[in-house]
Amino acid sequence: MKYCRPRLNFSGGWLLALVAAITATPAIAETANFGTFTLSTNSNPSPGTLQGFTGGSYSLSAISNRDRDQKACIGFADPNPDHIMVLENDFPQMTIQVDSNGNDTTLLIQGPDQTTIRCGDDTGKSKDASVSDRNWKRGTYRIWVGTFNPEAKQDYTLKVEQ
Repeated sequence: MKYCRPRLNFSGGWLLALVAAITATPAIAETANFGTFTLSTNSNPSPGTLQGFTGGSYSLSAISNRDRDQKACIGFADPNPDHIMVLENDFPQMTIQVDSNGNDTTLLIQGPDQTTIRCGDDTGKSKDASVSDRNWKRGTYRIWVGTFNPEAKQDYTLKVEQ
């Protein structure tokens, strides 16, 4: 049996551009599942706590396998960030902690340059994730709270401390 392949002749490379656009990695959304909050160094107190719930089958390692300190970025979440944090100033130190009543959560925070990644997993003896780090630059941060099992639904409180 002979197979015939149609011959297509496209000039200008527009088909290649269209295929590249369709197959490209999806852009990370600019909206958050549970909202946006803003901090400045004059904020006293910081926003304190934010509410949300986990869920999704998007692998956080698709954003980055490792963070800036070579910690593994693991877990599953929604493709959209759960929270967007806007820093109006540089912060020398900040801690972001998940409280899900001890459920096994993960955390991924993408910096304003989209290449600075911070990831967190267990905090001490707790299965809740946290990130405590220095040198938070002014800009927009995208925050994902994940779980080890895809689609796992866990209510959580996110605590932000300077």
